[in-house]
Amino acid sequence: MTHADDFGFGTQIRKSPYFDATVRWGAKGFSVYNHMYIPRDFGDAEQNFWTLVNEAILCDVAVERQVEITGPDAARFVQMLTPRDLSKMAVGQCKYILITNAEGGILNDPILLRLAENHFWISLADSDILLWAQGVAVHSGLDVTIGEPDVSPLQLQGPKSGLIMQELFGESIMDLKYYWLREVELDGIPLLVSRTGWSSELGYEIYLRDSAHGDALWERIMAAGMPFGLKPGHTSSIRRIEGGMLSYHADADIKTNPYELGLDRLVNLDIEAEFIGKAALRRIRDEGPRRKQIGLIIDSAPLKGPNTTFWAINVAGTPVGKVTSAVYSPRLERNIALAMVAAEHANIGAEVEVVTGQGPVRAVMVERPFYDPNKKIAAA
Repeated sequence: MTHADDFGFGTQIRKSPYFDATVRWGAKGFSVYNHMYIPRDFGDAEQNFWTLVNEAILCDVAVERQVEITGPDAARFVQMLTPRDLSKMAVGQCKYILITNAEGGILNDPILLRLAENHFWISLADSDILLWAQGVAVHSGLDVTIGEPDVSPLQLQGPKSGLIMQELFGESIMDLKYYWLREVELDGIPLLVSRTGWSSELGYEIYLRDSAHGDALWERIMAAGMPFGLKPGHTSSIRRIEGGMLSYHADADIKTNPYELGLDRLVNLDIEAEFIGKAALRRIRDEGPRRKQIGLIIDSAPLKGPNTTFWAINVAGTPVGKVTSAVYSPRLERNIALAMVAAEHANIGAEVEVVTGQGPVRAVMVERPFYDPNKKIAAA
């Protein structure tokens, strides 16, 4: 039997409050994300995918660290960090945002949660926004307090997740709308729950607000979910690529701008606020992006797993871009990929050559997302 002490990179990599529970429930491998362990292997990635889309999975995503911003100027400060217009963001609402630098490059694509008028959490993808926010605050002249609270999320995702949430919190939890949050308790454990998640499926995130209860919370949710087919799992590369969801450091990084990703809707250049990167993003919009993200169908034998290097994309022997995330979808029965290519070559229906680890293969550019493009499943 695998033991929690079998995994180790030293004390500099932090363990989540659910670490021991995930090992007990079959986690066989971990990756590192935001300087923490994240379970990445519960045995069979394809079975994990099918459980996610047919029943439900519980994922330890405590690596989604929270940057907490409070103080009289909290709302003004948060608006400085993002090009998305937050002026109509209500207390209790969540928003998907981009955090940009002075060049318009993306530093993170987190979920922003508004707990109170002057109380925000930024629920992070994989980069050090706590340090960025504290640095921005130093000379901002704004009255804010910025820190990392004792908050560790779990993701309960899949079509049965709503039934499991009812079992845990009662029928009233079904009133929680897509991208809204609620503060609750479970057996005296302080929590916040939101209708969000990194799966493109119906799902919830359950934010534990006291790490001492990690083991108890995990076991309580698993017990409630067993009659509904709940399994411990990991975020599914298959489902998130099907849904066109970004993985930071893979599909976007500090040199990627929102227009390259087709995320114009998250950039509001007309607002009064002088958010970081405003001038650069205006210039990029006016000139047009030099690269564009596209989808690819790769014509080869089923990939054994996600790509671990960026694969070159060639047209007539000339490099025009790279595959950032690729995987075999058992539902679509084809290899699908997200890619970044030179804007002049981003033509839907065009054929290209992809240089995989097994050599060059043919691929066709397609629209993304590959499945449920209007996010009807997650928003239902």
